[in-house]
Amino acid sequence: MAALKEQFQSADWKNEKHVPVIEAPEKAGKGELIEVKVSVGKEVAHPNKTEHHIRWIDLYFLPEGGKFPYQIGKAEFCAHGASTEGPDTSTIYTNHSAVFCFKTDHPGTILASSYCNIHGLWENAAELAVE
Repeated sequence: MAALKEQFQSADWKNEKHVPVIEAPEKAGKGELIEVKVSVGKEVAHPNKTEHHIRWIDLYFLPEGGKFPYQIGKAEFCAHGASTEGPDTSTIYTNHSAVFCFKTDHPGTILASSYCNIHGLWENAAELAVE
């Protein structure tokens, strides 16, 4: 039986268009608002068509020494050119990037995941120091 954790793929986002790119400060002050931008396809563009697209991005924060991560937010991308006329017949396309904001008093790991309707689940992580 396959486990969900075995379904996540990862790679260098500079060469792989499916990996979520985390843009966040490396350090933050205690209680300071932290802005995190997550996107897919920053260096290698990902298609955004009815037949091949990014459906969602999730963001979590795992405090150092914590047992479970906190979900910061989820962004869903629902418009990929489809209409009642068929695939790729509308001019409405959402872009697969989102900005999340949160505060913490603890250092830890920012975790992002994304889902491609053809190539499945992808993940990435970035460390956050808190002073």
